[in-house]
Formats: sequence, C-alpha cells, structure tokens
Amino acid sequence: METLSVDLPRDLINIFKIREKELPHKIRETLAVELYREGLISIGKAAEIAKVSIWEMQEILANRKIPLNYYSEDLETDIKTLKKVLK
Repeated sequence: METLSVDLPRDLINIFKIREKELPHKIRETLAVELYREGLISIGKAAEIAKVSIWEMQEILANRKIPLNYYSEDLETDIKTLKKVLK
C-alpha cells in the first residue's frame, strides 16, 4: 500500500492520552473507524488501514458501539455460499 504523510499538531498525544510512539497506530485506527462508520470502506479495508486483523477490527468497532454494516443482502449471499460449500 502506498503511504501518505500528514503534518498533525503534537497536541494529539495529550488529546488521545497516549505515548508518542502510539500516535501513528491511534490515528490509523481512528481514521479506519470513521471511514467505516460513514460507510465509505468495508471492514476488511478498515482493518487494513488500522493494521489489525478483521477480528480485531470487529472488536474495536464493538468497543466504540459502532454496528457492523451487514445487510439482508449480505445474509442471503452468505447463505448461498454456505449451501455451496456444504454440498
């Protein structure tokens, strides 16, 4: 993945109440969560941005009380896939 650098105020360390070395991870996680919440990216892409597994991303979303974007169409697709696999 190609990267991009952004200048941010040092105050973020105090706002997030974290150590300086944890700031890049916290910013990636926060950005991933917000993009997912707004429906702009999938949970897989959010996990990729945050540099965590999909399972960890689900936990992060749950801790922030953000529901998974899972619709009836997704359920139907999953059921079809399961039927094919179980045949």
